[in-house]
Amino acid sequence: MATMKLGSKPEIFVLEGLTWRCMTELESDVVVEVGEMSFYLHKQFPLLSRSGVLQRMISEYQAPQEDGGGGGGMCTLQLDDIPGGAKAFELAARFCYDVKIELNAHNVVCLRCAAEYLRMTDDYAEGNLITQAESFLADVLANWKDSIKALETCEGVLPTAEDLHIVSRCITALASKACASDAAAWSTGHAAASASAVAVAAKNASYDALWNGIGSGGTPRGGGGAAGAAAGCSGMDWWYEDVSFLSLPMFKRLIQAMEGKGMRPESIAGAIMFYAGRFLPGLKRNTSFSNASFGGDCGAGSRSITPRAANVSAPSEGDQRYFLEEIVALLPAKKGVASTRFLLGMLRTAMLLHASPLCRENLERRIGAQLEDACLDDLLVPNLGYTVETLYDIDCVQRILDYFMSSTDGLGTGYTSPAVVEEGSQLGAPHAGSPSSLSPITMVAKLMDGYLAEVAPDTNLKLPKFQALAAVVPDYARPVDDGIYRAMDIYLKSHPWLSESEREQLCRLMNCQKLSLEACTHAAQNERLPLRVVVQVLFFEQLRLRTSIAGWFFVSGNAAAGGDGAPQPHPGGSAIVPKGAAAAGQSDADAEADEGKGKELPAEAITDVKARVSELEKECMSMKQEIRRLGKPRRSWSLLTRKCGFGTKVQQAQPTMSSK
Repeated sequence: MATMKLGSKPEIFVLEGLTWRCMTELESDVVVEVGEMSFYLHKQFPLLSRSGVLQRMISEYQAPQEDGGGGGGMCTLQLDDIPGGAKAFELAARFCYDVKIELNAHNVVCLRCAAEYLRMTDDYAEGNLITQAESFLADVLANWKDSIKALETCEGVLPTAEDLHIVSRCITALASKACASDAAAWSTGHAAASASAVAVAAKNASYDALWNGIGSGGTPRGGGGAAGAAAGCSGMDWWYEDVSFLSLPMFKRLIQAMEGKGMRPESIAGAIMFYAGRFLPGLKRNTSFSNASFGGDCGAGSRSITPRAANVSAPSEGDQRYFLEEIVALLPAKKGVASTRFLLGMLRTAMLLHASPLCRENLERRIGAQLEDACLDDLLVPNLGYTVETLYDIDCVQRILDYFMSSTDGLGTGYTSPAVVEEGSQLGAPHAGSPSSLSPITMVAKLMDGYLAEVAPDTNLKLPKFQALAAVVPDYARPVDDGIYRAMDIYLKSHPWLSESEREQLCRLMNCQKLSLEACTHAAQNERLPLRVVVQVLFFEQLRLRTSIAGWFFVSGNAAAGGDGAPQPHPGGSAIVPKGAAAAGQSDADAEADEGKGKELPAEAITDVKARVSELEKECMSMKQEIRRLGKPRRSWSLLTRKCGFGTKVQQAQPTMSSK
C-alpha cells in the first residue's frame, strides 16, 4: 500500500473522552465542534493561515449576549457537515499544526474532500493540504489495490467526491487496468481453454445413464458445460473478488466503464456472476448466507468469500429483489457468456423473491438460447406459484423449451430436417449422424427425456401437460427413443388409473422403430403398455431380424462373387437398410442367393453364415419363450412370423446350406 508522510512535529494532541486538546504553551481560544467531537485549538495560528473557511468563520463570529459580547471569550464553531466527519478534520488540524500524519488509500479521499471544504488551497499557504492530497492521490490511482480502497471510501463522501471527479478517476483507472490484464491473459490462455472445453464436452458426450438395462442417453446430473472450462483457463478472474465489495451503484459504473473500454463479455459476465453469488444467499442450493461462495460454471473453481464479506448483514427481501433485477439487466447480451447453471439459479431466486415478470422472462429467454448446456438438477425448478399443482414448475420449463426451439440458433441452423432424417433412417436404430449426436437439439432432447422421467412420478401431473412438454421436441431430434420410453413407463407406473385410450395416446410419443434391443426386450414384458404397442414392438423387432438375415445373405453372395461394394453388417446384428427400401433389398438378396446356387462358396463364408443363422435362431427361440411367459398362444407367434416372412426364409436357407 502506498503511503505519504507529512509534518515534522511530535504528537501534541490528546484525546479526553470526546474532546481533542492541543497541548501547547498557549491556551486554546477556539472550539471546533464536529458531530459529537470537540477540538480545542487556537485562532491566530495556524488555522487562519491554512484554511479560508475557518478564517472567514472566525472573523464573522459574534459572541453570545450572555458573555457580554466581548471579544475575549471562547470562540465556538460548528462544522457538522464537513466531509469525512471528525476523523477527516482531525487529520486536517494535525496538518495545520505540522504534526506528523500518514496518508494512505484509506484516508486520502476523505482528507482531500475535507481540504476542499475547508478551502485549504495554495492561496493561503504554499504546499497546502489540497496540493499534497492531490499529489498522493495520483500515486494511489496507479495501483490496483489502492484504487479499489479509494473507491470504497468514496461512498462516505459521495457528493463531494463526485464533484471533485474522484469517483470517475478511480473507476477509469480500475477499468483500464482490468482491461489491459484481461487482453493479455486472453491472448496467452485461450488455447488452453479450448483444450479444456473439448475435454469437458467429450466427457459429457460419453455419459450414458442406465435404467433397467436401457441406455437413456441422459445428461449427466450436476455436470458442467464447456463454457465453464473456457472461463477458468487462466488468471483472468483475479479482480472478481476485489470488485465484489463495491456497492451496487459503484459496481454498475465500473462494469459499464469496462464495457466501454472493450473488455470481453465473458470476463464481464464472470465478474457479475461472482458479485451476484456474494449478495444473493439463495443463488446456489445448499448454501446459506454465512458460508456463501461462488464457483459453479464460471470456471474459477470454488472461491470462498473473505472475512470482510462475513460482516455484511443479510439484506431484506425487497433489497434482494432490486439487486437481482439490476444484475439481470447488467448481464451482457451475448449468448453463452453467463453459464446456464447461474441463469437457472437466478431464475429460481427470482421466483422466490417474486421478481418482475420482465426480469423472469429475460432469464427464461437467456436460458432457452443455451438450453443444451443445462444439467438436469438445475432444471428442476420448484413450483413457487400461488396455485401449486405440481412439485416442479412444468410451465416454466416448457416456456424455456419453446424459447430454445424458436431461437435464431434453433431449427434454422445446424439441425437435420425431418425429411432428411426420414430419407436416411434405417429399420432399427437410426444413424448416429442424423442429427449429430452432439448437436444442440439432440442434447436438449436427452435433457428433456431425463426431465420428464424426473417429473413423471408426480401424481398431480396431468396427462395433457406431460404430452405437451414431450411433444415440443421433434421426433428426429432423438437418435433413440429409450429415454422417452423410460419417462413414459415411469408415468404409467405412477398413474395406474389411466384408461386404455389414454395409454395409447401417451405411447404415440414413442417411435417403436427407434427402440434399442434392450428397450424392446423390456417393452415386450411390460404389462403397463397397451397390447397394440407391445405388438408393434414385436413386429418391428422381427422385421429387424428379417432385414439382418437378408443383409447377411447379400453380403455373403457378394463376397463369393468378389464384389467390394457390398454393405457391411451392423455391429449389433442388423444391416443398415434405408427405410422404404427393405423390400428391394430383400429381392436383391434372393436374386444373389439364386445365382450363387451354381457356385461354390468359400468354406469360411459358409461357416460364417451358418454361425449367424444359428445365433438368429437362438434369438428367435428366446423371444418365443418370452411371449409364452406373457400368456400369448403359439398360434399368434406362428402367424406373426409367417406375416414377416421370417420362418420361410430360414427354412429355404437351411437346405441350401446343407446341400453344399
